[in-house]
Amino acid sequence: MARRYWLMKSEPFKYAWEDLLRDGRTYWDGVRNYEARNHLASMKEGDLAFFYHSNKGKEIVGIVEIVSAPYPDPTTEDDRWVVVDVVPRVAFTEPVSLATIKQDPALEDFQLVRRSRLSVIPVTPAEFRHVAKLGRTKIPPESSSVAGRAGKRKGSEGKPAGRKPAGAPGGKRTRSSQGRA
Repeated sequence: MARRYWLMKSEPFKYAWEDLLRDGRTYWDGVRNYEARNHLASMKEGDLAFFYHSNKGKEIVGIVEIVSAPYPDPTTEDDRWVVVDVVPRVAFTEPVSLATIKQDPALEDFQLVRRSRLSVIPVTPAEFRHVAKLGRTKIPPESSSVAGRAGKRKGSEGKPAGRKPAGAPGGKRTRSSQGRA
């Protein structure tokens, strides 16, 4: 199956691109909208997504790779919600602002403009290439995918291991420990 493209929003004061660079890998949690959840559930290992700073900044700042299949959100006991693991692939040379996107006729149908409240949205291959070009950033080729090499950290229940709440001894800061996206 061909690689698919997405946009994932995060409030930078809760979990910024710099946090992901520091952590190296995290799960994308806190999605509590059914349509956005369905997009997460459709993701496959090797897909790419724009990392978008919402609220403050309102700009695309990097590209992440999806490195796990969807699995139950460990931050809730409600099994309707899922997460995927992501790793940073490339920072944008120049962040692409929402204002720039709105002014670009080639992006008039971009879901970020049409469905601005949705936290996870699909992106067409043409939109992905165009936005990356605006950001003076090369899209990592499929041949360089890290999904198969990203290290499957599985616990005894088939969920990634090693994640503890940020306040727990040895806990790792995750998106969920910083609030909902």
